Amino acid sequence: RPILDMSYSRHFLDFQGSSIPSSMKKLVVTKLSQNFREAVTLQQDSPVPLPGDGDLLVRNRFVGINASDINYSAGRYDASVKPPFDIGFEGVGDVVALGLSASADYTVGQAVAYVKAGSFAEYTVVPAKQAIPLPSVKPEFLTLMVSGTTAYISLKELGELSEGKKVLVTAAAGGTGQFAVQLAKKAKCHVIGTCSSDEKGGFLKSIGCDHTINYKTENVESVLRKDYPEGVDVVYESVGGKMFDLALNSLATKGRLIVIGFITGYQNPTGLSPIKAELLPAKLLRKSASIRGFFLNHYLSEYKMAMKNLLKMCEEGDLVCEVDLGDRSPEGKFTGLESVFRAVDYMYMGKNIGKIVVELPHSVNSKL
Repeated sequence: RPILDMSYSRHFLDFQGSSIPSSMKKLVVTKLSQNFREAVTLQQDSPVPLPGDGDLLVRNRFVGINASDINYSAGRYDASVKPPFDIGFEGVGDVVALGLSASADYTVGQAVAYVKAGSFAEYTVVPAKQAIPLPSVKPEFLTLMVSGTTAYISLKELGELSEGKKVLVTAAAGGTGQFAVQLAKKAKCHVIGTCSSDEKGGFLKSIGCDHTINYKTENVESVLRKDYPEGVDVVYESVGGKMFDLALNSLATKGRLIVIGFITGYQNPTGLSPIKAELLPAKLLRKSASIRGFFLNHYLSEYKMAMKNLLKMCEEGDLVCEVDLGDRSPEGKFTGLESVFRAVDYMYMGKNIGKIVVELPHSVNSKL
């Protein structure tokens, strides 16, 4: 019997005494497209998956929105995967059923977070080895799973941060930018953050950003040239296109530019926005500068260590984990899987402060 709790039937009880249904809602990529609304379908009656021996069945309570969700729906990460396939990278929820081997480390009712394709669903099967135990189900923990670890590992492995270094963070008030700002400050660096509104600038100052630049009202290149004539030592870059070009031009001697994304290009058919690359070798040579790419999947050996340290900082109140649940969006809070579409649009309009999270309400919890 691979299932430990209750009856191993299509209908069993979860730890709060409610019946786990036989079917659920989930989002599925049914057509490859960088247009999320075209690519993805909300399926109403998918069977609830059953966990195997080493698995947990997690009832998702919060799921995270990532800029690369539309890269996944466009089939850019694995050309061999053909639709239909599940989507969503990360979730936080309760363990409602588990396999026998998994019960050595987990119990029914435990709060867990995970990074695994298929989180945009009411229930997800997660291998116990990939789960992260949590003290409680809170959306703040979701900010750490991809966004926090990306900032932590990339700056540790590639940033070579030290006291007094000048660090430029683009899209600094976003899901991962907020952590790059705070972690660079903890390394005693001088942090410059670009953002698109005064409200975001205020948030950045509140988390320790030394110099904010509103690229809607200021010329970023002019400001950097005037205030940092020697250039910046490290750039944490997630925007691409023109922002990449000006960040490259702003590097100091021996400066390092870390590419963690290029969101301005993701909605294009190619997934790229043009850059002035012809002069790249000369620019790098002239400054002994370097460009490093960072993709989290290539650093999974560092992942648990990063999560452990981030969770500790978060629980001790040493790290702001800003969550954007859509309260400021025109139609209000992002609630239910149907609002994932709206949340993706909101991200690409550049409206979010912090990590965009969608809440998946559960009827049992609403009665408590």
